[in-house]
Amino acid sequence: MKGIVLAGGLGSRLFPLTKITNKHLLPVYDKPMVYYPIMTLVEAGITDIMIVTGGGHAGNFLRLLGNGHEFGLKGVNYAYQEKEGGIAEALSLTEYFADGDKIVVILGDNIIEKGIRREVDEFAGQPEGARILIKEVSNPERFGVVEFEGDRIVRIIEKPENPRTNYAVTGIYMYDSRIFDLIRELKPSGRGELEITDVNNIYLKKGQLAYSKLDGWWTDAGTFDSLLKANQLVAERERGTGAKDEGRKESG
Repeated sequence: MKGIVLAGGLGSRLFPLTKITNKHLLPVYDKPMVYYPIMTLVEAGITDIMIVTGGGHAGNFLRLLGNGHEFGLKGVNYAYQEKEGGIAEALSLTEYFADGDKIVVILGDNIIEKGIRREVDEFAGQPEGARILIKEVSNPERFGVVEFEGDRIVRIIEKPENPRTNYAVTGIYMYDSRIFDLIRELKPSGRGELEITDVNNIYLKKGQLAYSKLDGWWTDAGTFDSLLKANQLVAERERGTGAKDEGRKESG
């Protein structure tokens, strides 16, 4: 199984912090932001990793991460996203790297309290399809929201005005090799991007989308407020002060 960290985008919501660097290179407590998703993958047993980045500061990733020896990796692969086209478009750049294997994808600004080894093992046992990780949040209208019938997901709605549940799709996704064929079938959304929610709904319609509820807190670091929150949560975790599972993601 291979791991992919999506760390592109311009980080416009964090301007001027991102005027001279990529968002994912900003510090979160005592480490660069991109370290956290990489460590999440490594701790789950995934050591074949690709970083997808873009913008004018992509070379800084190579200077920072090098060959990944700091994480115990033999090497790190890199891909460059030439324009902002959405998560699914960025993911399409990794097809040659995936080379038919299952993949675990994590957004470069997603930081979690605990690990995902159990969820990765569950996905490894799936014969086909995809698995998403969901989390109960306080502001679901800002995210992709899952709707249930009993324990079964029946649809995923992107940023609904009146969400029917409080469960959001986190920025951690797991796919079989058919993901790339599905991306090729997508049409741009109203934002002009290829939406990962559309991919997940295709798997759902095929009856091949499983899910796990993420344990522990979850946040991103894509806005000033969520960057501050990420720093606080990581600091509390590293100091062992027992941060509560607040069950929310500050911003997507």
